[in-house]
Amino acid sequence: MTDDVYLERDRHVGDSSRGTELDLSLEQDWQRVRALLRQSIGARSFDHWLKPVGLGGWTGDGQSVALTVPSGFMANWVQNQHADRLLQAWRAIRPDVTSIRIETATERNNERTENRRAVPIGQMAAEPASPAATPQGPFDPRLTFQSFVKGDTNAVATSAANRFAGPEGGRFNPLFIHGSTGQGKTHLLHAIGHAHRNHRPDATILYMSAERFMFDFVSAMRAKETMAFKARLRAADMLLIDDVQFIAGKESTQEEFLHTVDEVIGNGGRLAISADRGPHALAGVEGRILSRLTQGLVADIKPADFGLRRAILAAKAKANGVVIPEEVLDLLAVRINTNVRELEGALNRLVAYASLGDRAITSPFAEEVLADMFRASQRRITIDEIQKRVSEHFRIRQAEMVSARRAREVARPRQIAMYLAKQLTPRSLPEIGRRFGGRDHTTVIHAVRQIERLRGIDTDIDNDVRTLMRVLEG
Repeated sequence: MTDDVYLERDRHVGDSSRGTELDLSLEQDWQRVRALLRQSIGARSFDHWLKPVGLGGWTGDGQSVALTVPSGFMANWVQNQHADRLLQAWRAIRPDVTSIRIETATERNNERTENRRAVPIGQMAAEPASPAATPQGPFDPRLTFQSFVKGDTNAVATSAANRFAGPEGGRFNPLFIHGSTGQGKTHLLHAIGHAHRNHRPDATILYMSAERFMFDFVSAMRAKETMAFKARLRAADMLLIDDVQFIAGKESTQEEFLHTVDEVIGNGGRLAISADRGPHALAGVEGRILSRLTQGLVADIKPADFGLRRAILAAKAKANGVVIPEEVLDLLAVRINTNVRELEGALNRLVAYASLGDRAITSPFAEEVLADMFRASQRRITIDEIQKRVSEHFRIRQAEMVSARRAREVARPRQIAMYLAKQLTPRSLPEIGRRFGGRDHTTVIHAVRQIERLRGIDTDIDNDVRTLMRVLEG
């Protein structure tokens, strides 16, 4: 981006009423953005998800563009799956667009400055207009401690983040949270910002990604405004930096980052960092920085287990007022085991497809809509493994799975094993039947329906199935 572009952008900052000519220009650019997106992601994906997206216009700061969608679920889906791509396309056409907002048409019409569907992508808090002004966030209103589902795999990080945001948070300063992609690190950073703002309304709180830190630092150098950049960050009472691994190998950025860390902490401010790996696994990051970041508390978030994934799905469905059958939630929790972000994306897609196609949400419908996601994340669970685990659980011989015995103590475990084979493997009904002693596919269908029915009325059977799913998935 050239200096001339930055100067032109600066002339527009804060001007939310740019005039008819500029609005027309924005509409024309939106059509160019749509064409670029259709070309980059393919016509089919574009028509499914991005074609319904509309142009809302400039937001109040005059640098962000609002995009509207028909429903809250579609807003969540577009935000999770396409927000970065949308921003990149806008910047390719109009470099002066610094961020986007994705919201429903109702929100756009009724309330333009609050209750946003999503955090502005890549946007940093504005510099205070006066010493009394306190920049906040921006923080996604959905990402709070109240909406964060706590489980065994994230308990330490969640408790540490809660404590860090409160009155005694200085004891954990700096806080370094690490975990693989999509496990909730960004959620916790936003939750910290919300909680600390409630605790100290007058605090200056800044949140930004490490990529944004680099972008703004380089931009400030080009515009010869590095002193203003440094002053803004180093005056923060709380600084939250996401995905710090992106500064690896960037020497000049690391030097500035180190000075920022030292001054924020030295001035009594709090610093929370997230990364996709532990500090000592950050190859390409200077030892001086790693030493600073490990002086406080390092907390990791492990991949969500079945119980946590199941709880997250239930909470997500409840928050959006959608009723999802228990067996479908179980199916998603087992089959999508890569990360929480993909899990939520799968739920959003499922609900959106059901709504758009006026279809009931069932296990077969989920198999149809989410086939590609299931294939990508599924651990290879075999029918032989299922038979072995079910036999061990019910203390019967594995040979009984393929025997002709119809006694209840054998028939019920066999039906559960067939049900699990249908839920957890890609095998066809006839193939499952053959692996259970050459039984017909109609026998498998009967077993699946019977267990689905019993899970709804028999707590013991439902608990047995859940336990076996956790064992097999683990």
